[in-house]
Amino acid sequence: MIQKDSNVSALQRVENELKKCVKCGACRAHCPAFAAWQREPAVARGKVAVAQHILKGDVELDDQTYAIMSKCLLCGSCVEKCPNDVPTDEIVVTAREVLARRRGLTTFHKAVGQVIKNRRLMSFGALAAAILGPLFFRKVPQTSGLRLRFPLPFVGNRRHIPQIARKPFMDRHPEVIQGEPGKPRVVFYVGCMTNFVYTEVGEAALALFRHLGCTVIIPKGQGCCGLPGMSGGDLDTVRGLAEQNLAALEKYEADYVMTACATCGGALHKFYPVLIGKRHPELATRIRAIADKTVDAAQLLQQLGLHPEETGAGERLKITYHDPCHLRTRNITRQPRELLKGSPGVELAEMEGADKCCGLGGTFNVYHYDASLKINEGKSAAIEKTGADAVVTGCPGCMMQLSDGLKQRGNRTRVMHTLEVLARALGK
Repeated sequence: MIQKDSNVSALQRVENELKKCVKCGACRAHCPAFAAWQREPAVARGKVAVAQHILKGDVELDDQTYAIMSKCLLCGSCVEKCPNDVPTDEIVVTAREVLARRRGLTTFHKAVGQVIKNRRLMSFGALAAAILGPLFFRKVPQTSGLRLRFPLPFVGNRRHIPQIARKPFMDRHPEVIQGEPGKPRVVFYVGCMTNFVYTEVGEAALALFRHLGCTVIIPKGQGCCGLPGMSGGDLDTVRGLAEQNLAALEKYEADYVMTACATCGGALHKFYPVLIGKRHPELATRIRAIADKTVDAAQLLQQLGLHPEETGAGERLKITYHDPCHLRTRNITRQPRELLKGSPGVELAEMEGADKCCGLGGTFNVYHYDASLKINEGKSAAIEKTGADAVVTGCPGCMMQLSDGLKQRGNRTRVMHTLEVLARALGK
């Protein structure tokens, strides 16, 4: 019998949830990881079974166990389709936490943790990448020693990486942008991808909410949502970031906390209450208060009565729409489509499997890049089949993955954020 480690007690929080799984296998039909590997440990019920054995203490917390738990995108597809409502995503994160505490974080996730909890370090790294990235990382031969000295999946000529912005979005604007009296006050939780990469998404969000007369508040103290750390089981870093973000978002009286990133919205709305609130009850009330105010940008724009015919006029554009997992699981699928269809000149052509995961999955894309691309192949093919000029989505992370997948196939379909389409007329 393998000696049970005290750290395994973290799984006792989800022991009752583990018991809900009856191993029916309904998850197999919906799991992108299972589609990629076709192996039982890759599917939800396989991971639940392994988690049960970890809790019992009769399985080694070795490389094989770590590999099994890493093969999950936390997309929530299995949770949505499970007849017993087994929260596999919560179970997988908890199992990863156990592995991280027992084995230590991987070198990559140690580095991730150091970067995401230090905004200055992140800003410096982003600036260095913006200046040096095109010079060093665009064409690295397969035989180059750089591949050995810097064993990161971003070094090389296979992966298509978006250009880092020279100046982050948050550095371009004051903390408070005053709107019209009596109009809503909106706190903008920007997120790392919008701040450092897709700054045009932030500009579109700002233009749209200013068009509606809203006061937009961009708290300078906000940091990363912590989802990259959560992916590696680093819940201590996530807890620290949650406290930092709570303090920043609570600083101003506001009607809404708005996100233009599905992943960040999922963190504030779901993962903070489920993971951090349960572990740290002293934060639970504050976390719930922010979660209740958190809304996706498209959801809020429709709620506030945006008329897309006023803001989205532009050249004729045939688009197709990809549902980000962290919007789909919050039932935010209708609102962006209705807004997009109301934008002059826009023709929406639905793709097959619009609600299927694109294969990013945070750091899943780092550790399992080939599987990530395999999952993405079906998405890219579906986009191509529509003949769309652009694929539109509500998540900057998905934008990066969709762009990479299309470029791997030599496809030049544009990748745009929902807000960019809706704000086309405001940029003129």
